[in-house]
Amino acid sequence: MTEPAPYLPQDTFAAADRGSRPVPRVFISPGRYVQGRGVLASLGHYLTLVRARRAALLMSSRGHREAGATIAASLRDARVEVLPRTFGGECSLEEIGAHVAALSSERVDCVIAAGGGKCIDAGKAIAYRLGAAVVIVPTLASNDAPCSALSVLYSAAGSALGAEYYPDSPALVVVDTDVVAAAPERYLVAGMGDAMATWYEARACLVNPAATTTVGARPTLASAAIGEVCARTLFEHGRAAAAAVAAHTVDDALETVVEANTLLSGIGFESGGLAAAHAVAQSFTGIPAVHATFLHGEMVAMGTLAHLVLEERPDEARRVAEFFATVGLPVHLGQLGIDPGDTATLDIVADGALRFPFVHNMLRPMTSALVRAALRDAHDLGAAVAAEVGDASYRRLQG
Repeated sequence: MTEPAPYLPQDTFAAADRGSRPVPRVFISPGRYVQGRGVLASLGHYLTLVRARRAALLMSSRGHREAGATIAASLRDARVEVLPRTFGGECSLEEIGAHVAALSSERVDCVIAAGGGKCIDAGKAIAYRLGAAVVIVPTLASNDAPCSALSVLYSAAGSALGAEYYPDSPALVVVDTDVVAAAPERYLVAGMGDAMATWYEARACLVNPAATTTVGARPTLASAAIGEVCARTLFEHGRAAAAAVAAHTVDDALETVVEANTLLSGIGFESGGLAAAHAVAQSFTGIPAVHATFLHGEMVAMGTLAHLVLEERPDEARRVAEFFATVGLPVHLGQLGIDPGDTATLDIVADGALRFPFVHNMLRPMTSALVRAALRDAHDLGAAVAAEVGDASYRRLQG
């Protein structure tokens, strides 16, 4: 099968031949978003929206054991043929290529990716190469990958390599909150860490006239408003939602926060823009011990504090740190297993952040020295907050 040409959204929305015209505003979203209790059993019915008849189902081995039967039964009832595929754990080109090779002669018209963020991103990449629609079924509310038209790629060893973009957003995103409530609390809380960054990064892009989003466009007011509502939702309902998941129950707080973690954050980051919070978070993956131990949203939490320090907003940084500490997110480097006095490790993070293109959406020019200083200042702030608020939630979630 011929590998499709890489899709570069900047060529579409920020083309070099636009002359003196300003960069346009662009809003991106999935075709349909469905969230609620028990909706997984209706997945086959929802697939009528994409007219799928032969679907590859990508899940981890555990996912196939726990939710695979429900999905397969729903698809059979809708007369959709299922081709199960097992996700190996890393969204790498090697993993993607193996699935594409196995499915290239199977006449698949839909790829269903059901699982966490890396499985979801791998499913998007596989569907793009097969020329098939992609349907996303998050089994966790731990990150904002489900609604976006991009995949974060990793090496086989797990280091972040960059992003791959697609011309089409997921055709359908289906989130069963019964499934989310059955997962460990840590995943929902990590999703809050990822989602909280949405507003602060979108705000940074909005106030910087030179900033552009992941597709090379200017952010929309709609996406910034979504990002602001996302943050407000977390501040108001995050603690109650975490308590609901801890009790494996579904209530209005959990439904609200799942939507914030998944839909609001997903649309908000893609159409609103990224900045220093994700630059720092992605650079943490260059430290093997951090990558192997912590979730994406936990790294983003620390990145968000550094972002707010870089913006010189100490009051907001403290407000966010207090929220993170109460729900169980990392607020200082020690909680990520990093010694703040380890200059070599901080250099890895700071230099990695500078290679993340969207760090330059910050209003002032970024340097490694600035990022390194921000990490230390964020650590000091977080350590003080942890001493005041306590770190019992963090220690409980980390086991």
